[in-house]
Amino acid sequence: MEFGEVVRRRRMVRSYDPDRPVPDEVVTRALEHATRAPSAGFSQGWDFVVLCTLQERERFWAAATEPAARARMDPWLRGVSSAPCLVVCLSDKQAYLERYAEPDKGRTDRDETRWPVPYWDVDTGMAALLMLLTAVDEGLGGLFFGVPAERVGPTLDALGAPAGRRVVGVVALGYPAADRRSPSLRRGRRPVSQVAHRGQFGTPWEGVDEG
Repeated sequence: MEFGEVVRRRRMVRSYDPDRPVPDEVVTRALEHATRAPSAGFSQGWDFVVLCTLQERERFWAAATEPAARARMDPWLRGVSSAPCLVVCLSDKQAYLERYAEPDKGRTDRDETRWPVPYWDVDTGMAALLMLLTAVDEGLGGLFFGVPAERVGPTLDALGAPAGRRVVGVVALGYPAADRRSPSLRRGRRPVSQVAHRGQFGTPWEGVDEG
């Protein structure tokens, strides 16, 4: 599939066929592509915990959701929990602070306030996007979703993650089942001329007519 088509087809899939597991080789390709994401200083401060068995996924959902939410099993949770593969994306801030304390960077104080934004989270998010694009290219669906702040601790404990890791988000992978389009899509996609600025803020980027 051409790259432009992959980008155009990407959407958030919220319901999956639970009886069609994702082949290991496809998961591996998604993970390999994720490791091609850019990272500041080539720090690569990310980890991906792959949950493909029913027991692994049930342990995740038990930690990541409130008991009342599971009992209620609203349409979103019912659909997403049908995904046969979950990849929990963790960032490692310390890897970046340590990398930038090395001789070629020289920030020996390891002061995180020097960072204008938390690139450990940004880079992990870019890695997650590469997984989502890989899913489209492989004929699968994908979804990126977050873990509620109050459930992050229990989730990290359930995964056996080291101290200092942060859950940036979770990539659900699987073969799409029928689901409803998100009502948020009614907002429409903002055009390039509205979000891109030429030279300074407020001067719209006007694309070149290729016709």
